[in-house]
Amino acid sequence: MQNVPEEWREGRDERGEGRMGETLVRRKGDSEPSGERKEGEEWKKIGSEEVEKESMMMELTRLVQKVVKESSWWERRGIDCSILAAAFLCLPPAFLLLGSSQVLWFSAGVLLMGLAHAVITIKGTHLASHGALSESPAWAKFWAVFFIEICGSFSARAGIQGHIKMHHAHTNVIGLGDSSVWKVPFLPRTVYLFIAPLAVPIITPLVALAHLKGHSLAHIVRTILMVTLGLYSQYWLLIHVSGFLSPLSALLCMLVCRAMFSVPYIHVNIFQHIGLHMFSQTRRPKRIYQMTHGVLNLPRNFLLDWMFGHSLINCHVEHHLFPFLSDNMCLKVKPVVSKYLTEKQLPYQQDSYLSRLRLFFHKYQELMVFAPPITELADPGTNRLTKSG
Repeated sequence: MQNVPEEWREGRDERGEGRMGETLVRRKGDSEPSGERKEGEEWKKIGSEEVEKESMMMELTRLVQKVVKESSWWERRGIDCSILAAAFLCLPPAFLLLGSSQVLWFSAGVLLMGLAHAVITIKGTHLASHGALSESPAWAKFWAVFFIEICGSFSARAGIQGHIKMHHAHTNVIGLGDSSVWKVPFLPRTVYLFIAPLAVPIITPLVALAHLKGHSLAHIVRTILMVTLGLYSQYWLLIHVSGFLSPLSALLCMLVCRAMFSVPYIHVNIFQHIGLHMFSQTRRPKRIYQMTHGVLNLPRNFLLDWMFGHSLINCHVEHHLFPFLSDNMCLKVKPVVSKYLTEKQLPYQQDSYLSRLRLFFHKYQELMVFAPPITELADPGTNRLTKSG
């Protein structure tokens, strides 16, 4: 069983916000003219409230750790590994079906290839970036390179840096993990929401190359070789197994299969953070408040749950609170997390896919073009938040 990393613990706060309650107590104490005894009692009272608030994340962590400890390997990793294995097993029949002259069988091959590619490059790369596929650090690194670079056509180091060290460490913090990387303000809403995502398979390796600047020659060579290996392998198989007669037709088929589910992929990435509370770098709340106010779950969806993974769809709140858990474990601890947050009167945000799509379509300028309002704690001793411009 994996331990919770120290930086996720509320008791340790490198930003200094753990001292916020103490600072407020000092200021309040300084303004009290009633004597040292009253001031000391006030310190003790507010200090105990602060300790109680700070212990909530650790209390929830203990509940989740108990569930993880009682779970089998099959529940912790086996189910998700089996889904990925099934996706790879779909590739041989997909390549064979793509060689058929019958429109129906050829279409089935395109669909099967697109489904397998989505599972491998979205669910697989996401789990690999979090090291959720293996408890061994060496194997975790291997799977990260395999899924992110060979299968996903992106840099493993850049992916982990951007997703783990920025997005997760600084969720909805302006200028750090505020999901602004997904914004393209100059695109009209219809183009951005429904057309531009189809270019993701082309943009991804180009962005990967841009991220190689400043890295060692060995890292640059490895990344280029791995990305090239993944792309060329699919191209070679389409030519020699599926029997495509021209390079252009093979490349077009690659684009169609890889872009098949890129529209919902972009939607999911913006729906679950943008439009929610955003925080400043200097005055952001404790982790449990940050995640419960800045993350949203979508409802269960059979297709997206299996392709993207529970942690990206209906267990995104759980995933941001406990990023080391696999998709299946996020689903298993979901009742524990939702019950605890409800009991503590903390938000457990959920909304439907279509509802979020309507919101982004009608408020595209506000959400995707203009700078978002910043949320601050109205009272550091409570979970009340206020938005400011």
